Amino acid sequence: MLLILHCREGAGDCSSCVGVMLELARGISQWAHGFKNGVIFVFNTGEEEGLNGAHSFITQHPWSRAIRFVIDLEAMGIGGKSSLFQGGSAPWAIETFAKVAKYPSGQIIAQDLFLSGAVKSATDLQVYQEVAGLSGLDFAYSDATAVYHTKNDKLKLLKPGSLQHLGENMLAFLLHTARSSRFQKEAGVEREGGTGQTQAIYFDVLGKYMVVYTQRFASMLHNSVILQSLLIWITSLLMGGYPGAISFGLSCLSIVLMWIFSLSLTILVAFIIPLMSTSPVPYIAYPWLVIGLFGAPAILGALTGQHVGFFFLKKYLRHVYKKRVPRLSHNVQENLIEWEAERWLFKSGFIQWLILLVVGNFFKVGSSFLALIWLVSPAFSYGLMEATLSPSRLPKQLKIITLILGLAMPVLVSAGMIIRLVGTIIGVFARFERSPGSAPDWLGSLIVAIFSAAVVCLMLVYLLSYIHLSGAKGLVIFAMCTLLALTLTAVSTGIFPAFTEDISRAVNVVHVVDATGRYGNQDPASFVSLFSATPGKLTKEVENLKDEEFACGKNKTLDFVTFTVNYGCWSSKDSNNGWSKLDIPELHVESDSMSDIRKTRVLIDTKLATRWSLAVNREEISDFTFEVDSEELVPSGHKSMVDGWHIIQFSGGKNSPTKFHLNLFWSTNTIHPSQKAYKQAEDTASLLLKLRTDVNMVTPKVERVLQKLPHWCSLFGKSTSPYTLAFLTALPVQF
Repeated sequence: MLLILHCREGAGDCSSCVGVMLELARGISQWAHGFKNGVIFVFNTGEEEGLNGAHSFITQHPWSRAIRFVIDLEAMGIGGKSSLFQGGSAPWAIETFAKVAKYPSGQIIAQDLFLSGAVKSATDLQVYQEVAGLSGLDFAYSDATAVYHTKNDKLKLLKPGSLQHLGENMLAFLLHTARSSRFQKEAGVEREGGTGQTQAIYFDVLGKYMVVYTQRFASMLHNSVILQSLLIWITSLLMGGYPGAISFGLSCLSIVLMWIFSLSLTILVAFIIPLMSTSPVPYIAYPWLVIGLFGAPAILGALTGQHVGFFFLKKYLRHVYKKRVPRLSHNVQENLIEWEAERWLFKSGFIQWLILLVVGNFFKVGSSFLALIWLVSPAFSYGLMEATLSPSRLPKQLKIITLILGLAMPVLVSAGMIIRLVGTIIGVFARFERSPGSAPDWLGSLIVAIFSAAVVCLMLVYLLSYIHLSGAKGLVIFAMCTLLALTLTAVSTGIFPAFTEDISRAVNVVHVVDATGRYGNQDPASFVSLFSATPGKLTKEVENLKDEEFACGKNKTLDFVTFTVNYGCWSSKDSNNGWSKLDIPELHVESDSMSDIRKTRVLIDTKLATRWSLAVNREEISDFTFEVDSEELVPSGHKSMVDGWHIIQFSGGKNSPTKFHLNLFWSTNTIHPSQKAYKQAEDTASLLLKLRTDVNMVTPKVERVLQKLPHWCSLFGKSTSPYTLAFLTALPVQF
């Protein structure tokens, strides 16, 4: 049986992986004694073009039939720990990795994000899983995510310790697994199906130790904790009677108010930032600014909301204590009221984590272990240090040791995870907009604001309950207000620029030759388009291009087939050089016949381009086949549809064919235009086919623009991005 490691080519993404694999191959060749399983190293390209390299290997290479398990080495940044972020269906492999790796690192929350669709990306592991039914592990760096797919993915930013971390972990895992006599059995079980209750839950503690257990065990543990928690709460409320129930309700109100105030203040800041800063995401180059911009208002709001709940609790408890212990002096009675209110605020943290645990357990969310830890540890500490069996016993002030014992384990497990997650989220905003200009400028900051408020309300609820009686409330409010004011000032004045030479803004400069006729001309329109996947206007960037006569705005929507530029800049000056009309692709109708259904045969000639994207109007076309040299590449059958179009992306080598045939089978039930799901401009709705061809050529106009761009800009590339020269053509429905 064989193991397989995959990698491809950039410093972080993924020359670092290639270097580690070469060193692993050298090491394994020296220590390959007693191997019962072989190891294959696969170095492939084509991942960004649609996972083509992995697909070619697993479907065409003669060794592919012997593969039983896959390890995929990836990078979403340039350095940091190489962490396991996918692999829940292979619990035996994760358990082995956790046992033998020197610095095991991995968080199932990353896998949950991938499976939820929140991360719009895929890796080669997906091909091995879906095409060959193999299980495997996915590892990736995630530090400095903002440099991903830009020129700044360079060697000087790559940390040598990251390579050592990945290499030592992989070498130990490979040597152990290759010598394992149980590998064939374990991998065979996973290949038959390792889902459901056998899914692995995993997380590391400070990168030194990894906890691994199955979903079945997690469900049993969660159900037990949920039932015990409900039993304790119900018993407590019955013993407390009517006053206890009202106090419970008011403590729940404090939680609601805490969330409302915290979210309100952070969201307000999210809307203010685009008005004050030259960039709506001014913290990409300096992620720590998020602490002041969103962490400070989140704490202010949470403390304010909790204090309002604290006020109502005290008001009600005064009424209770006047009847319960009327003979106590006023000062003593006030102290008792404040201490009991403080306890209710602390216990309210149990409620929200219990709710999250119930929901996570119901939907089998792997990262529900966080709710478990943040519920059980503080509750155990409270029960050990504070709880009493008699409801008639008068309360005392909460002990500091209760907080320390209760939060030690949750903070130890969660702190690093949250910091890395925040860094990854911020880095993603460098390439946030799939279709530039399609989202409001404030959306990125809104996401960070909501995440920050959630972290504060969930993880600081226990700590905040201590502040109301500590005498530090005024100091905390002053500190948070000062921090917020200072960071807003720094952002608005540009003391900390949104982008730097190393953490740059992702832009695309494309010389577009548009032969679709959308501008009312028979001759093709030629211009250079400048757009960015990073939110925000391009005003400052265009200031360096004044002599190139760029105009910016949303009044010239540009359809690149795989995405649409809703906001960008364009210039037609000196744009007729560097390309030829002979290179414009053609969509030629060879035949159009009608029998039971209408069938149209179209010749697609991409000319000199071997990379192209084609969109087929699925509202008009029910099915199609795709051929090259009479060989069927895409058979008839179910075709997917996104916004009314089916997209085909093709990328070949220098000897790739450039002529193809498309056989279209028309829909028998034409949908009225008013019912079309892809409502767009009228010219788009009337198109049958849209074609974009990409040529890796820099025209004189593009070369000048690239030279004049500010140093904080970097070209960005992904599978759907055009090259620096793109030709657009189309075939109308009424051809």
